Amino acid sequence: MFTPNHYKNENIDDAIAFIERFNFGVMISAKSNKPIATHLPFIITKKDDNIVLASHFAKANEQTINIEENIILTIFSEPHAYISPKYYDNKQNVPTWNYIAVHTYGKVEIVEDEKEVFLILEQMISNFDSAYLKQWNDLSYDYKSKMARGIIAFRITIDEIQFKEKLSQNKTEKERKRIISDFSKSNSFHEKTIAEFMDKNEQ
Repeated sequence: MFTPNHYKNENIDDAIAFIERFNFGVMISAKSNKPIATHLPFIITKKDDNIVLASHFAKANEQTINIEENIILTIFSEPHAYISPKYYDNKQNVPTWNYIAVHTYGKVEIVEDEKEVFLILEQMISNFDSAYLKQWNDLSYDYKSKMARGIIAFRITIDEIQFKEKLSQNKTEKERKRIISDFSKSNSFHEKTIAEFMDKNEQ
């Protein structure tokens, strides 16, 4: 990902927090030199020096074929907003777009052990719908086992993280404050969230 230095965030904990919050990612691999992508929810864990993403495919998804052979790119991106030149003091300016994105690179490990598959599913349930966990626990083993056979669970051990926060860092403080002020009052989720991240960067 092209990231000028003033947009680069090298704080790994910030990147993890972003993925935890905006956890619906795009997982990209290649088959016969053709890119293939799947949109998936992910959970992310950090243990010692290892950062691991986990999720699962539908078993029929063609991306599962030979998925362990290559480095995988997973993209997490959510808040983004158009930035009008009206916020700048110098009228000789053009529109742009503020956004935040994390790219991760790593190798896939297919999880075949049923207990480990259940563990990933239960981690995802706990993360996304903890109230459902009791219902899940009450389901019969046969039913859960049948459901598990219809998916391919996996983990990705991350080797590289790229974290880009394009938040008008190349503009003056006064110009950034104007954007934050307007976007904070906006009804748009994206504008309000961009304002939140911009304000955090000002602190």
